[in-house]
Amino acid sequence: MTVPFFDITRQIQAMKKDLDTAISEVVTSGRFILGETVASLEKEVAAYCGTNYAIGVASGTDALHLALRACGVKEGDEVITSPFTFVATAEAISYCGAIPVFVDIEPKTFNLNPAKIEAGITKKTRALLPVHLYGQACEMDKINEISQKHELSVVEDCAQAIGAENNGKKAGAFGTTGCFSFFPTKNLGCFGDGGMITTSDPKVFDDLLALRNHGSRQTYHYDLIGHNSRLDAIQAAVLHVKLSHMGDFSEKRRKNANIYNKILKEIPEIALPYEDPKGKHVYNQYTIRVKERDKLFGFLKDKGIGTMVYYPLSLHLQKAFAALGHKKGDFPESEAAQNEVLSLPIFPELEESELQEVCAALKEFYRK
Repeated sequence: MTVPFFDITRQIQAMKKDLDTAISEVVTSGRFILGETVASLEKEVAAYCGTNYAIGVASGTDALHLALRACGVKEGDEVITSPFTFVATAEAISYCGAIPVFVDIEPKTFNLNPAKIEAGITKKTRALLPVHLYGQACEMDKINEISQKHELSVVEDCAQAIGAENNGKKAGAFGTTGCFSFFPTKNLGCFGDGGMITTSDPKVFDDLLALRNHGSRQTYHYDLIGHNSRLDAIQAAVLHVKLSHMGDFSEKRRKNANIYNKILKEIPEIALPYEDPKGKHVYNQYTIRVKERDKLFGFLKDKGIGTMVYYPLSLHLQKAFAALGHKKGDFPESEAAQNEVLSLPIFPELEESELQEVCAALKEFYRK
């Protein structure tokens, strides 16, 4: 049996009638850019996350970039973030002309280690950019304490964590802004690129509305140098249909994770994902740690089982960020993780028989 790492077509087929209707309504309306469909989704996402506002943009990367700009990050500023994340996190900082300042991760959650943040703060620090990696929220109470002490904005990278909670509060509602990606492989994905920014700050909200639309608050009048970053109505229609199923999507991912946990705990060579007891992990990825990661990756591939490595090279070691002057050994926890993490299939439509096949293959590997 082959087991795909991810198969979006299963989800589409299950709700195809509703998706077709929603898309058809947009096509018939002739309103393809912003409009009521996008505005309605924005209200729904804000209510879901527990914020006053949400602003649809063209991608998760744009969400980070525009959020940083709306928080006043500019050329020469510093923004503290994780080296163990997708490149967009640090790219967005660089787009502002600011400098990414990396702080090492906590080894159990793979999230930014709050105990290491203050050592990275300087007079140039303007914001903190924690990443809720793999679907688990950071320790935001501690991070917010630091931000308030040093008067810093907090821009949450929630690309993998819509619906994740910590102390009963959802990702995207802790900081100044929360930034979401709707890339098709995310827990809430559209049919292309799309993103959203949440905030409860009215000034940040007002600036974001202008920044996503060429800096304009009034037609053909431009207050800022802005961007062309608008969520289109067809993507919003798709997301509206899927958002109504978010609770079910999350619970199915959590159910799959629990099955993995019960079976794989028998294999001592595998470190299972840690879930903060104060939080709710939504498992955008089910990521194990193993010492022979590359051998296991190849073994599972030969068995027809899809896996992924998020991420094989930390950002401080990437050529694109060589100018920052980092070297191997600067962030040991991030570097250890890059050599040991392996993500297994976890998507909601995964059949239990497929999950059992993955576990059987893992048991076979460790019997050798």
